[in-house]
Amino acid sequence: MVEPTDGVEAAPVRRARHTLSLYAVAAAVTVVVLAPLAAPGYALLYDMVFVPRQPLTWDLVAPAQSLPRAVPMDALVSLVTQLVPGWVVQRLALAGAVFLAAVGAGRLVPTERRAVRLFAALAYAWTPYLAERLLIGQWGLLLAYAALPWLVRAALDLRAGRDGALARVVLAAAPAAITPTGGLIALGTVLVLASDRMRAPRSLLVSQRMHPHRSRQALAAVGVLNAPWVVAALVTGAGGSSDPAGVAAFAARSENWAGPLVALAGTGGIWSAQATPSSRATPLVPVATVVLLILAGVGAGLLRHRLPRGGAARLAVLAGTGCVLAAFGLLPGGDAALRWAVVHLPGAGLLRDGQKFLAPYALLLVVCAALGAERLVARIDREVAGVVLVGLLFLPVAVLPDLAFGGAGRLRPVSYPAEWQRVAEHIEEEPGEILALPLSAYRAYQWNPGRVVLDPAPRYLPGTVLTDDTLRVGDVAVAGENPRVREMRRALAEGRPVWTTGVRWVLVQHEVSGEVDSQVLGGLERVHDGPFLTLYRNPATVRESGGSGPARLAVVVALSAALLVVIAAAVSALHRRATAW
Repeated sequence: MVEPTDGVEAAPVRRARHTLSLYAVAAAVTVVVLAPLAAPGYALLYDMVFVPRQPLTWDLVAPAQSLPRAVPMDALVSLVTQLVPGWVVQRLALAGAVFLAAVGAGRLVPTERRAVRLFAALAYAWTPYLAERLLIGQWGLLLAYAALPWLVRAALDLRAGRDGALARVVLAAAPAAITPTGGLIALGTVLVLASDRMRAPRSLLVSQRMHPHRSRQALAAVGVLNAPWVVAALVTGAGGSSDPAGVAAFAARSENWAGPLVALAGTGGIWSAQATPSSRATPLVPVATVVLLILAGVGAGLLRHRLPRGGAARLAVLAGTGCVLAAFGLLPGGDAALRWAVVHLPGAGLLRDGQKFLAPYALLLVVCAALGAERLVARIDREVAGVVLVGLLFLPVAVLPDLAFGGAGRLRPVSYPAEWQRVAEHIEEEPGEILALPLSAYRAYQWNPGRVVLDPAPRYLPGTVLTDDTLRVGDVAVAGENPRVREMRRALAEGRPVWTTGVRWVLVQHEVSGEVDSQVLGGLERVHDGPFLTLYRNPATVRESGGSGPARLAVVVALSAALLVVIAAAVSALHRRATAW
């Protein structure tokens, strides 16, 4: 377990006060960060796309011609939005990520001092990592970030032989595994922290009741949670290689005068300048990073003393691995190695954006810094110590003030134009493949002012939507993997009519960048013409049969197995005596 081993357990009243204050701070941080979401509508920003009711299509469950970057996340959102509207799902996901990240970090710190727990809670929910991934719209990765402290605690409890730990490992890993990156982080966490192969010699801190197969069961269960995206990757027609140009495009970048490695040390350094808060460019940010690192160094010894034997070392291995992956493209020879890997090793494209794997480091940094603050104030005058603790408590906010209020207003809800629903109803009557024009992965709509968002058509419309999967990062164009989209791109470049390609529908979006040659629309029937969207039907294409095929059924089997594992863990947890988290 992750509790101090010396001293008498706090009285119930005191423990309740500490718990209430922790939850209050977590709630306050959540409100401050996500305040704009109090308004109705959908916050659409880069990869964050929610729609009123996401259709449950085969292409969202198991993409046939593209890599499964959002498997099983899209399938789960489709299932949930059959019951509740998408704006509710969005708020629950984002609020849950911030709130649970704060509470989880606060409860993970092995201390009895309330202020130290509050510092960890606020610091972990106010990192550049969280800010940058929020502003690039990767809410699924934020759920993995929020689940990580809970998973770390459960994994350490499993290694210590605590009852119910196996079920809690699975339940904590489940939200992380809705994306491939989060699933890998969860699998790595269990492998490093709970593996019996790495178990330290028995001691009073390690329970004699630990079952020798318990860690293997945990690894197997988390492996099953990763099965949906793994199976989808094996059966997709997109292949497993990625464009090597993405290695440089997605490498960690400098945010100020100190360079990219210091940005990573402060849990920042995302590849996208547009997703970076402007405060990260201020000259004092590297100084604050150094202060945090010093505090973490001071607290590392305390963490090693208070965790079960070997626990701190395992956390350091986990965090160090994440740091290496994040910085690998910057290291000598790292760029060349990654460029080779993404071409020749299936799935290696996940490593291009290595900064995603910095989450375990961010957690260890915050926990050690919190204990460093405790150790620091213990050596100074009591009155001065209170002032120092308050100053440290608000240090993350002072260094990153523009995370507040939805990243200084970047998360502003809007409403979809009504014609999106009318177009969806037309397509639902005659399902078929949909080509979205102009070809572009991201859109800047006038009704979503000042923001760029991933084309919502694949999640709004009931069918397979073909959108451009080429990602432009500055002057670099990173090619996608979808062979069907490449076919469409060639047809448009040659000026061939779209009806010859076999698509059932063509959706032309207006008031966005790019032009559509009227010649390519020849032979199509216009069924809707509005200020934002025009929908054409291809009369030369017959209605799709809608068959699933064995490959996609294999993904459904994997998804069903993952759900059964989660249900079994939940039932097991409910049948056990409540365990203090």
